[in-house]
Amino acid sequence: MATKTGEGFSSSFGAIMAAAGSAVGLGNIWRFPYICGKYGGGAFLIVYVFFVFFIGMILMMSEFVIGRRTGEDPVKAYPKLRPHRPGWRYVGLIGLVTCFLILAIYLVISGWTLNYFFESLVGTLSTIPDDGFGAHFNQFASSPLRPMIFIAVFLLLTTCVIVAGVEKGVERVSKLLMPILVVLLVFLCIRSLTLDGAAAGLSYLFSPDFSKLSGEGILAALGQALFSLSVGMGVMIVYGSYLPKDDNILKSSIWITVCDFAIAVLSGVAIFPAVFACGQDPTGGPGLVYQVLPLVFNTMGPVGRIFSVAFFLLLSLAALTSAISLLEALTQWVSGEKIKRTPSAIIMSLMVIVLAIAASFSFGEGIWSGIKIAGMQFFDFLDKLTGTILPPVCALLTIIFFGWFMKKDDIMDELSNHGMLKTSYFKVFYYILARFVAPLALLIVLIAGIINN
Repeated sequence: MATKTGEGFSSSFGAIMAAAGSAVGLGNIWRFPYICGKYGGGAFLIVYVFFVFFIGMILMMSEFVIGRRTGEDPVKAYPKLRPHRPGWRYVGLIGLVTCFLILAIYLVISGWTLNYFFESLVGTLSTIPDDGFGAHFNQFASSPLRPMIFIAVFLLLTTCVIVAGVEKGVERVSKLLMPILVVLLVFLCIRSLTLDGAAAGLSYLFSPDFSKLSGEGILAALGQALFSLSVGMGVMIVYGSYLPKDDNILKSSIWITVCDFAIAVLSGVAIFPAVFACGQDPTGGPGLVYQVLPLVFNTMGPVGRIFSVAFFLLLSLAALTSAISLLEALTQWVSGEKIKRTPSAIIMSLMVIVLAIAASFSFGEGIWSGIKIAGMQFFDFLDKLTGTILPPVCALLTIIFFGWFMKKDDIMDELSNHGMLKTSYFKVFYYILARFVAPLALLIVLIAGIINN
């Protein structure tokens, strides 16, 4: 079944690279290391592994099946599979709204990252005194103009890729950027592990401390798993609609999940040994990347500038591959016979940058920082909404639809590539994981999160 745009990935490798690019992003490199350290290191890692492989990967397979079976965007896919229950389209709509809100937050953080890459490249960061990085970041992030420039540049790059199309844009760029990203990350890991005191950083990251693993930490692990794999927001349904008909959905899902998990762990290996080796605070939270790491790089001497440029280039590339998938999902939703790809991408870009600007203005001491929603600044409100609330809700509804409302014969047909593949794993996947384990785990964690809040 062809997609409504008539486009798709040219190969299984291209599909894996594009989906892995969507999964591997700021969530892995910026967010994973500090929340892993915050919630007990190895203890958090154990819970995270369970959520990634038994919840996240199951959801990814489910969304791939839904997307490839229908060839539609999330809003049209659900009612197409259950035409007598059109209300399911709202699950797809919730996913795309989540996608839109996440992209707005992504643009703000990506703008920061692009700025730091530029400042590393020209040497600005190396001139800042050791006690000045916090003030430097706050001054930049609260500026009414400078973040907007980098947000606009980043969005322009993303939009250009989307306008080029699925095969010539999304797939081609992902196949180019993903290997570069991996090489940069491995280089950073090697350099970090050769520093004196690196062992303390590895111990901080991997030693399990269950006293720090609270209910909030478990919910954070679930949110991180869904966020980093780009499930629960409709993106993988869109990418599923582009999958070749001979693609093995199980193998592709495993490869993407393993790649996503490995890069998250490698990011921690690249960051924490360097932080400990330079005697800095590993509990820097979200500011770890922009306030602590530049100081770490400066303490490395002349090689620190190379390290800094490589790291912020890595972070920028990871942000770009994920932003591409988010904007692609929104573009596919809008585009069709009446509105073509290019105007659809431009329309969604203009809409999302307005929200991104509002979020940027509200951050820290920004000009709209006094505006509160539920007692939080607008940026923090969006971050909480998209990090711990909307994706788990959408994921729960998606897996319930897949396990209990979608026809089993349709699922079997897609997983077996119309009978061409053996599906001995089907009973375990469908009857145990998709119908019971994943929904129950999602429901329990959501209820626990509500009670804790």
